[in-house]
Amino acid sequence: MTGSHRLSRRRFLRQSAAAAGLAVPYLIPSGAMASAETPGANDRVGVGYIGVGRRGSQLMHLPPDAQIVAVADVDRNRAETLAKVRKCRPYTDYRKMLDAKDVDAVVVATPDHWHALPSIQACQAGKDVYCEKPLTLTVREGQVIVQAARKYERVFQTGTQRRSSAEHQVGCELVRSGRIGKVETVLMSAFPSPWVCRFPGKPVREGLDWDVWCGQTEPVPFHDDIYIQRSRPGWLSLRPYSGGEITGNGVHGVDLVQLALGMDHTCPVEVWAEGGKMEDLVYEAPEDRGRGNAHGSQGRALTYRYANGVTLKLASGPLGGTFVGENGKIEIGSGSIKSDPPEIVKDALKEASSNPRVSHLQNWIECIKSREKPAADVEIGHRDAVICHLGNIARWVGRKLRWDPEKEVFPDDDEANAYLERPMRKPYQLPDNV
Repeated sequence: MTGSHRLSRRRFLRQSAAAAGLAVPYLIPSGAMASAETPGANDRVGVGYIGVGRRGSQLMHLPPDAQIVAVADVDRNRAETLAKVRKCRPYTDYRKMLDAKDVDAVVVATPDHWHALPSIQACQAGKDVYCEKPLTLTVREGQVIVQAARKYERVFQTGTQRRSSAEHQVGCELVRSGRIGKVETVLMSAFPSPWVCRFPGKPVREGLDWDVWCGQTEPVPFHDDIYIQRSRPGWLSLRPYSGGEITGNGVHGVDLVQLALGMDHTCPVEVWAEGGKMEDLVYEAPEDRGRGNAHGSQGRALTYRYANGVTLKLASGPLGGTFVGENGKIEIGSGSIKSDPPEIVKDALKEASSNPRVSHLQNWIECIKSREKPAADVEIGHRDAVICHLGNIARWVGRKLRWDPEKEVFPDDDEANAYLERPMRKPYQLPDNV
């Protein structure tokens, strides 16, 4: 592609965006239009990272046509240390990173309560987004994120990477194509809802802005067993910052169930939990907690029903679900698939071995260049998170709930609808108008 063609193409896109009233610099990022097989540094998609703890660091294996140009974290020492290793710029305020012209796209790998604002503001800044799962802390956050991604025409990938693995894709394709006949029931693991903690305060880590880390939540005294993701128990299991393991890990299984059933476009219409209303468990001191489904009332069984009659039960089973159909079963585990009769999977895996699949990050980068929707588009990620949020709400309310997937409300149920959003501390609220 010639330089003059590239300029005219960008000018056309900028003018089109302006005519549509979109506040974006241009729709194709600076490095996305190179056609060389081995792109140079200036031809790669420039990626910035917002949150570079355990998960953010794991997501840095970018394909050759992308490069890390910046990292941002509220822990100054963490950002600066990683920037030296990756030879890029560090920030403690991600908003300044969003102003950088060489940042074409961002990876949001913060704790869950910090997913919404960076994702929305990145869309507003004209950056494409890869946001870790679960997409949101509340249903309302997901609605605004989807609105922002669509308004600013962003390529937005949700980090449910299991749907991009070969085994999981094969299993989902077999279910969806009717190899076991009409699916009647899906059995999947149940994961616990979040707990509440009242830990004593400890000195804040040097270089960490704890008040900003707390973000939309009311600040509490610093404690390592809140700050570290899965410690004792860590923020992922605590209600102010997460939906618990049902959103942190269970969302992977929900995503595969949605894909296998061909339900990416919708959600179940009913949900209920066993055992009545669940009371909050409060921990006054750190305590080791596992990731499984045996945490008493916090991990009680859930049942969902889709409009077509398929029942999804979260009680016991593999992460991706056991799909029970008229003519057999398919079990989708963590990186594995089985079937009854066994030849269903055996033949499919043999055929799939000759068809290489692209990674989740590679799919995102390719879609940034093509402007197509990625494998786990923002609306898919939103619905996955909604299903997990519905499970938490059913446990908290303690009765069967009806859900309207189109309007995204519990019809005529003020008590349940009150859980669709949470109070947000200033100045960290959702924007009134994206």
